[in-house]
Amino acid sequence: MEEVVVGIDIGGTNTTIGIVSKAGRVLAKDGLRTKQFPEIADFITAATNIINQQITNIRHDIPNLTLKGIGVGAPNGNPYTGTIQNAPNLSWKGIVPLADLLHKSLKVPCKLTNDAKAAALGEQQFGAAKGMKDFLVITLGTGLGSGIVANGSLIYGFDGFAGELGHVIVVPNGRLCGCGRHGCLETYVSATGLVSTFKELNPKATDTHDARKIAEMAQEGDKTAIEAYRLTGEMLGFALANSVAYTSPEAIFLFGGLIRAGEILFKPTRESFEKQLLNNYKGHIHIHPSALHESDAAVLGAASIIWNG
Repeated sequence: MEEVVVGIDIGGTNTTIGIVSKAGRVLAKDGLRTKQFPEIADFITAATNIINQQITNIRHDIPNLTLKGIGVGAPNGNPYTGTIQNAPNLSWKGIVPLADLLHKSLKVPCKLTNDAKAAALGEQQFGAAKGMKDFLVITLGTGLGSGIVANGSLIYGFDGFAGELGHVIVVPNGRLCGCGRHGCLETYVSATGLVSTFKELNPKATDTHDARKIAEMAQEGDKTAIEAYRLTGEMLGFALANSVAYTSPEAIFLFGGLIRAGEILFKPTRESFEKQLLNNYKGHIHIHPSALHESDAAVLGAASIIWNG
């Protein structure tokens, strides 16, 4: 008998569904457009059909395949209740009992957490954090997510939502955040934040200057784009140094589209980080890119919720 796990990564635009072995091999991967399913019941039906087809196809080569469970990474995912709670970027409003709905549809255990925490579990199970008991994973995409692992366990907190580094206020009365407050870290350190910083530096910037374009410009030596990355990295390093004071991690891993800029982002981040650290930590904590392949990382992270369980 060979056990496998379904990993589901739900985003505001797309959902990715994969079948993952215990060794971290993605045996099948497919997806659907989240926004095409404004009703959760229709989404569950579509996801179930994809999973059943994937399992059927894999059984041609592995007849003794057994589905151990389903792990889901989702915005505002609450691991205690298995629900998605008031996710602003999803069309399903209110409290959605996603884990229970998938369990009833596929008759296997289903666990859910938010996408950044799933990334931390994936790094621990399959990535560069293997063997580590204390580390941070920071996801840098449209927003900024974070997963904190301490003493070998992911920190969820009292209500399941601990570790929201992206919503630590770093600039009082600063940029308006999607959460409704002003000055949150993710309004400065994220793809969205990078674009805002670039436009502040270059008032002539247009809507064509998205994060991908700014990264290309920085790689080509554009001084304004490089400065936007420097300011972004400086703010990230500052926030990470503060987080070290209360988490004391062995290492910090960065993941997401923003890190494609490489040293253009990492250099100012590390410099700012080291400058702001408490003396006891200087030179001891390193910032690394995630070791997970970007195309599979979200599915591996979601599957890790079951494999780590």
